[in-house]
Amino acid sequence: MSPNLPASGRVRSAAEEINEQIRAFWIGPGAHPTVPLSREQRAEYERLLTELRRVEREDVTAVV
Repeated sequence: MSPNLPASGRVRSAAEEINEQIRAFWIGPGAHPTVPLSREQRAEYERLLTELRRVEREDVTAVV
């Protein structure tokens, strides 16, 4: 086994990780699709969407 790979666990794509963070805005505590995001939440949400588009274009993979 390569010393650079984890002994156990799963390799997740960066897109999967970002999608998980995006979903948290809509399914987290007190979250609901009809409740508006705060200015700070909206900025973070937009940042995550931009990052998701970038990693999908580049097919970036992260090891978790």
